[in-house]
Amino acid sequence: MFQTFDSTASPEQGPPRLAALRAELARQGLAGFLVPRADAHQGEYVAARDERLQWLTGFTGSAGFCIVLPGVAGVFVDGRYRTQVKAQVDLAAFTPVPWPEVKPGPWIREHLAEGVIGFDPWLHTRAEIDAIAAALSPGGVTLRPVANAVDAIWPDRPPGPGARAFPHREDLAGESHGAKRARLAAELRERGERAAVLTLPDSICWLLNIRGGDVPRNPVVQAFAILRDDGSVLLFADEAKFDAGLRHDLGPEVTLAPPGDFAPALRGLSGPVRLDQGSAPLAVALALEAAGVAITWGEDPCRLPKARKNPAEIAGMREAHLRDGAAMVEFLCWLEREAPGDLTETAVVSALEGFRRATNALHDISFDTICGAGPNGAIIHYRVTTQTDRALRAGELLLVDSGGQYPDGTTDITRTLAIGDPGDEARACYTRVLRGLIAISRARWPAGLAGRDLDPLARFPLWVAGLDFDHGTGHGVGAFLSVHEGPQRISRVSEVALEPGMILSNEPGYYREGAFGIRLENLIVVREASALGDLRRQFDFETLTWVPFDRRLILTAMLSGEERAWLDGYHAGVLERIGPRLGPEAQAWLRAACAPI
Repeated sequence: MFQTFDSTASPEQGPPRLAALRAELARQGLAGFLVPRADAHQGEYVAARDERLQWLTGFTGSAGFCIVLPGVAGVFVDGRYRTQVKAQVDLAAFTPVPWPEVKPGPWIREHLAEGVIGFDPWLHTRAEIDAIAAALSPGGVTLRPVANAVDAIWPDRPPGPGARAFPHREDLAGESHGAKRARLAAELRERGERAAVLTLPDSICWLLNIRGGDVPRNPVVQAFAILRDDGSVLLFADEAKFDAGLRHDLGPEVTLAPPGDFAPALRGLSGPVRLDQGSAPLAVALALEAAGVAITWGEDPCRLPKARKNPAEIAGMREAHLRDGAAMVEFLCWLEREAPGDLTETAVVSALEGFRRATNALHDISFDTICGAGPNGAIIHYRVTTQTDRALRAGELLLVDSGGQYPDGTTDITRTLAIGDPGDEARACYTRVLRGLIAISRARWPAGLAGRDLDPLARFPLWVAGLDFDHGTGHGVGAFLSVHEGPQRISRVSEVALEPGMILSNEPGYYREGAFGIRLENLIVVREASALGDLRRQFDFETLTWVPFDRRLILTAMLSGEERAWLDGYHAGVLERIGPRLGPEAQAWLRAACAPI
């Protein structure tokens, strides 16, 4: 199996490791230290070697950071992790802090009157450090870039990843890496920039049409790169990961060098050089500034082109979702036959991965499956372990959020299922969440609107009942790349205009701590809509995910006529697209699951 059920959280190790870190800080003359989740590439998912936050605190979430001070160690987490963090850290040693409601700068001022706080400049962006420094000034607390203090006390830190890189087929990419490099180089020349520094592995992999296995569940190669204005690329990565065939595919305009050559190469550049203030490590800017190289701050030139999927990428994503949808339906048919029985969460996860593996096309799962029975479903990013494994019980809900990495696309789907009769309160909440998903699916809007403009559509059915959820409605998704991709989002804070080709999740939810969790998720792609009324250019969504919703949890009377029509149309589409791909038992199950409401 790809997924394991070992516990990676060690709350009991937190206090001694925290004490060791404070001793190291005292030795260095520091009053505190910043411990982020991020690695030097600023990715959401990191290799085992870079799991500093988890090693120190026990917290395993994919976002957050810790600020260690002499009298307090705050673990900053957003709404997705506020239940999880309380179970994973020693609360006598670490204090959960609600973030972004509480900002790090004001929090530090509240808990420290004076002193120097260290930070690793490879693990923070300039924007991040500048924001904290501004909040601390004027005052007696300052920030200082230093060698990583956690690494100094981590005796058995794992080695770096060494997975082989491999080519991503051009027919699936839809464009050669030479054409991509030339297109982005022309943009640099138009802006008067001599080069752009790339630090995000998914950007580099997209640009060069390569994939790898350096980060769990995300097929990326950890690397840095410099794209020059003539279209050539300096690629800094472990040379052992690139065999002769891949080097030949990259061609003479892509020069491979060891990671240790990256900093010297920065110092040898002629400016202006573009850096992304939101993703480039501060250490890159410091190296350029020390060499007198002019910097222009601008977005990573790959991010928007990567987000705007071309026809070949969209076609691949459609096929991946049909293949994955058939595996999901086979799984749902099996689950309805077997549950609750003696099933546990780990048994469900194992079975689902087995159905995906049976496609003979699965490269990996796209993230560790979230499978929460009963109250575990309220832990938004719950990861089941042998210690937390819970039996499925009649009268409860089961939340299953999962996905696959296929060579032609990445999938991400959530379904919440009834195990027996969960009662009308759970059904009402489920139906409100479903109405939010339908609202996003049916959305039509004028060009220029951002994710924040659509986000309320998913929440309104919950808001009118005094309910809400503490995560964004949708994140971007890559094409056989990262399952969480920027810059596109459907979120209260997203100001990036939605454009055709952008793929996003549509996943409203509702969570009642200690009782149940509900989330429903399809992937959708932005497309041009036909002209209507006075608006000359309008967009809407094409649905990519085709798997039925649990009819047992839908209170039909709560749906409007238009919502019922959408749901019946969606289920008819599921039956048409997925039915021919199934075995006889699953076909019969699907016909019943997709009958009109």
